[in-house]
Amino acid sequence: MAWDFSTEPEFQEKLDWAREFCRTEVSRLDLVWPHDLYKPVTDQQRAIVDPLKQAVRDEGLWACHLRPELGGQGYGQVRLALLNEILGQYRWAPRIFGTAAPDTGNAEILAHYGTEEQKRRYLQPLLAGDIVSCFSMTEPQGGSDPGEFTTRAVRDGDDWVITGTKYYSSNARWAEFLIVMAVTDPDAPLKRRMSMFLVPRGTPGIDIEFDSALWGEDEGTHALIEYRDVRVPADAMLGAEGDAFGVSQTRLGGGRVHHAMRAVGQAQKALDMMAERALSRHTQGELLARKQAVQMMLADSYAQVQQFRLLVMYTAWQIDAFGDYQRVRKDISTIKFLTGQVLHDVARRAVHLHGALGVSAEMPLMGILHSGEILALTDGPAEVHQFVAARELLRDHQPAEGPWPSAYLPPRREQARRELGLDPVSGR
Repeated sequence: MAWDFSTEPEFQEKLDWAREFCRTEVSRLDLVWPHDLYKPVTDQQRAIVDPLKQAVRDEGLWACHLRPELGGQGYGQVRLALLNEILGQYRWAPRIFGTAAPDTGNAEILAHYGTEEQKRRYLQPLLAGDIVSCFSMTEPQGGSDPGEFTTRAVRDGDDWVITGTKYYSSNARWAEFLIVMAVTDPDAPLKRRMSMFLVPRGTPGIDIEFDSALWGEDEGTHALIEYRDVRVPADAMLGAEGDAFGVSQTRLGGGRVHHAMRAVGQAQKALDMMAERALSRHTQGELLARKQAVQMMLADSYAQVQQFRLLVMYTAWQIDAFGDYQRVRKDISTIKFLTGQVLHDVARRAVHLHGALGVSAEMPLMGILHSGEILALTDGPAEVHQFVAARELLRDHQPAEGPWPSAYLPPRREQARRELGLDPVSGR
């Protein structure tokens, strides 16, 4: 039985290169343009960013989440997890390495379900990082319950006409295209009720009411959109009619795992900063590192990060081994709800250990803490994933036959005593 936590020397060299490249090159982008992650790059930025992307391509680390025929390396989820631990520590790194959300998931949808013309027009520029895209699913009244979605797409001759409201549609103001989930058969069972559509930018009827800014952003990036009789041709449907849930899992299953992978890196960064602070800050005549309360904070954080990391890696290994996100659904949901919890706990300790500096804009710690709250809601709230994980767990078990767990029922104890040649009542 193989049980190995080592990384192949050839890929370890690539990880070492990525770590040093991000530390020396990508980190500067975080300092200069911390809020420009999802916008199309300006000419000034392109002159700096494009050579960095090319360096990543030359190293064979571009778009590693994709198969080789789609422009990636086909490294698999375990290697991607190791790489994403590094990328997660830098805001610009996913974009420089061709793995930025929501474009990665939208690229996978296009690769699986797009027409050749759609791939030519949108997929290649998206993979190259020349354009950005939008995934428009959430609705104001729906939240995490798609049964409450009301945006409709009605067939009219050779076209579909989309009408309704979508909220928190990331990057809509800059996107070259939007992927929209709409009800096509309100009388069908929930998982067959909706379909997915590709809607090009500039299609008449797309009305961005306003953009909500997440806390800490200097401008809004998440749109409230009114779709007012937006007309698209029949081939704008991605996948089969009524197959929106299947299409969405193409992006959401992988996306949840990739968020968790990057969260490992963020949590490790917060832990490293805690250790550096404890070894450099004096109070009441001695280092913080000598204080038992600080040592407990460090130990708790280390335990949480390592446990989380191992479960993320195990989940990635299962995806590689089975090639089936549904089979790994329990563990995907588990790392999804742990992501926000681990980031919150570790980052909060790091903030407190840094004192006033921890809550300042000079440190990334409040950003890490905030990202934990965002990721606790992204791609389904943590509470929903706790429910999914528990439901999947219970499917693997049977109810006990009485008031005790089945292995400890009195008849079993008496039988075991008999089999051991003992008195079934006294046990002697």
